[in-house]
Amino acid sequence: MEKYVLKKNPDGSEITVRDLQLAILEIMDEIHRVCVKNDIPYALIAGSALGICNYQGFIPWDDDIDMCVERKDWERFVQALEMDLDSKFYFQCFERDRKYNVLVPSMKIRKRGTYIKEVNSLLKNRCESGDGIFIDVVIYDGVSENKWVDEWNRFKVRALMPIMVLLDNIHINPVFLKKLVLKISAKYAFKNENSNMVSQTIAIPWEKFLKEPKFKREDVYPFTLYEFEGRQFYSYHNVKKVVSEWYGPNCLKKWNGKEWYDPLPVEKRKPKHAVDLNLNSEERDRK
Repeated sequence: MEKYVLKKNPDGSEITVRDLQLAILEIMDEIHRVCVKNDIPYALIAGSALGICNYQGFIPWDDDIDMCVERKDWERFVQALEMDLDSKFYFQCFERDRKYNVLVPSMKIRKRGTYIKEVNSLLKNRCESGDGIFIDVVIYDGVSENKWVDEWNRFKVRALMPIMVLLDNIHINPVFLKKLVLKISAKYAFKNENSNMVSQTIAIPWEKFLKEPKFKREDVYPFTLYEFEGRQFYSYHNVKKVVSEWYGPNCLKKWNGKEWYDPLPVEKRKPKHAVDLNLNSEERDRK
């Protein structure tokens, strides 16, 4: 089986995707514990949801976990982490740290004593609490069923993005613009809180024009337990339908008459998030 080496250390040892996955799994176990204790619904999304369908766990070359929490539960989620998150972990979000970049996922929950440098070259982590390995958490909102209305509201955020990126890269914290982006996204979400369509918050503007993953509410909620790496985590109610709409109908494993196989071409099976990492000691890179 392919090891998917992420880093070769000076002493000849290697850090593989599997090593990173097992460390990330510790964070997910803790998030699940906190959410269950505080009755906060959450779901694994994106590639993590696809992993549930195809592998009952991580996709072998996937180097992260993505999850969501509904907007109505967001503040309770933040408060639950403040009260109950084990000291081995910490979290970063704009609600608690104005240096957090709101154009990236709504929150990062990190593991102490580790370090990761992301591929993202536009918006570096400015939070001084650390650069530990992480799980991305995004807010899920109701969105307009009209694709042009939806696109117009997303455009408002995209129009602000270049200014925010520029200011961030000359080390000016655009707090006012961050608040404006969050205000735009919250106003849009509340207007569509009863919509039949849901997606990640429009404050995250990186999806392609008219290609934002939007799903029927009945396919997303209520979140349902699934097998993941020998434990059970929550994901979309109809997880196979949602991931098929997100990644296309050919994303699910196929049967060739003898075995199930992943249809993704071998040359595309690559980890994509880490430039550098250390699973044993925290480092900083603020260049």
